[in-house]
Order: sequence, then structure tokens, then C-alpha cells
Amino acid sequence: MVLMRWSVVDSPIGPLSLAADEVGLCGVRFGAVPDVEFAPPAGVLAAAAEELAGYFAGTLTGFGLPLSVRRGSEFERAVWRRMSAIPYGETETYGEVAAVVGDPGAARAVGVACNRNPLPVVVPCHRVVGAGGKLVGFGGGLPRKRFLLELEARVALERAWSS
Repeated sequence: MVLMRWSVVDSPIGPLSLAADEVGLCGVRFGAVPDVEFAPPAGVLAAAAEELAGYFAGTLTGFGLPLSVRRGSEFERAVWRRMSAIPYGETETYGEVAAVVGDPGAARAVGVACNRNPLPVVVPCHRVVGAGGKLVGFGGGLPRKRFLLELEARVALERAWSS
């Protein structure tokens, strides 16, 4: 049995429940997870809270947390790795991700893998969009996806213009 510690942090997109095990951050959920005992952030949870605060403030464009992913098919894990490689402030379509992971016809399966992502925001499934850049699909709801994409676009532009 894996012992997980939970904490909840406030964010501009609402409360985020964070879970950590002995390896690293293992879960991010939108809202408060029912039936779990929350503790003040410590260790990995404190680091996650700090990095998320930096991300939402626009001062952090990549996460350096130790992650613990104990589930997912080989295909899902490939999709999650690809999502982590999409540069900050950029997007790829479900079809583009499918092609990169070696199954060009699996755009819908990429959508399922995005929905099963155990670490949204940290593993940026919000950067995967529909064909033609259409805003579709997000476990946290489209308003949160729009917020995250707009935040990254704004920060990326600010950084480009200040160089």
C-alpha cells in the first residue's frame, strides 16, 4: 500500500488538491478531494505549492518537482511525456501528439490519455488542443484551460518583448 499525503492550495483557477508519496508528487486534482485528510504542505507538497504559486505568478515556466506516476498504459505514459515536452506558451493538437508518440490515427486516444493525466497543470495537458487550435476537452473545464493558455501566452509574450 502506498501512503499518500494530501494538501490543498489556493490558485487563480480554484483550490488544487495535491498528493505526494515517498517518491514525489503523485496527484493534482481540481477542488478538494472528498474523504481525504489534508495536512499543511511539507516536503514535496510544500515545493509543489511554491512552484505552482510561481507558475501562476508568471515567474516559473517549468516545474522541477519529483513526480511519481504509478499508473497508465505505455501509450498514456508516452502521451504524458510528450505533453511535458510541449514548450511553455505553445500548443499541439491531439493529432500532432498522436503522430509524435507513434500512432498518427490515435487523436481520440490522446484525448483519453489527457483526461487520465494524474498531474494536470504540472504535466500540461492544457497545452493539447483540437484541430485548428480549437479549445476542446479538459478535465478541469474549458474556462480553466482557457485561463492557463492565456496566462502562458501572456507571460511568453512579455518575456519575448522584454528581451
